[in-house]
Amino acid sequence: MPAPVLNGWLIIDKPLGLGSTTAVSWVKRALREGGHGKVKVGHGGTLDPLATGVLPIALGEATKLAGRMLDASKTYDFTIGFGTQTDTLDGEGVVVATSDVRPTLNEVAAILAQFTGPIEQMPPAYSALKVDGKRAYALARAGKEVVLKTRAITVHALGIGHMSDSGVTLTANVSKGTYIRSLARDIAVALGTVGHVTMLRRTTAGPFTLENAIKLDNLDVIARDNTLEDVILPLTAGLDDIPALPVTPAQAAALRQGRVLTGIPTNDGPYLANDGATPVALVEVIFGEIRVVRGFNIQPDVAKEDI
Repeated sequence: MPAPVLNGWLIIDKPLGLGSTTAVSWVKRALREGGHGKVKVGHGGTLDPLATGVLPIALGEATKLAGRMLDASKTYDFTIGFGTQTDTLDGEGVVVATSDVRPTLNEVAAILAQFTGPIEQMPPAYSALKVDGKRAYALARAGKEVVLKTRAITVHALGIGHMSDSGVTLTANVSKGTYIRSLARDIAVALGTVGHVTMLRRTTAGPFTLENAIKLDNLDVIARDNTLEDVILPLTAGLDDIPALPVTPAQAAALRQGRVLTGIPTNDGPYLANDGATPVALVEVIFGEIRVVRGFNIQPDVAKEDI
């Protein structure tokens, strides 16, 4: 019997020291071992090797939603180690500044409002942003001056976890484009000291949480047991904020051909068109016209196999 068609999300709890691309390769190997050798695989948001936590892996038709996942808000737990700043703003870099100032928990709490809401942020020099066509981190590693522009981001929520000898641990829910390393740097400066990120863990990415996440070692076991389908979330799990729009088989066929539908009474806005249990397309309704934004190649006769 052929392996079931996989169109969904595998949420990985990425370990320390592993890059996102390596994690994707790990998943591909597990899929091959489970008999799913031809599945398209992509990730929904890069995590640095020094960060751990939620890494959404898109499978099959869900890869068409990976870009949407990049735009989603994310939540991080992170620790700021006070007293030293590094060139990379994390524990991997070279110390470039020191301070004897060690803020108290109350002092940290008092300045967090300055970093909540819409703010301007200077990205770190060691980032994947491009400067004159080259990656900023490549220029920085070559010893060249990196001049970046500030960017508008939003910190939706920022709270204190605890203070210890190693620093203060905070939790931040942030918009896309936010650099936690820069946030840590700026908080330290506002407290009259310097600092860098000593721990970074992503706890949510869009609708996905650590509760959904699987450790890579466990994934290998699951693959060998041929039970991958039991841990893969449906494609629609990445669209929990989009209302459903039921369509008939004939209307679904028209949408798959990219045609514009009319005559379905509904309000303007984005929808997920479904033919029964089968996702057909992300659509946009404008003045009564239903237009395809992103179509899914999932046929109704295999809906029962859509994981």
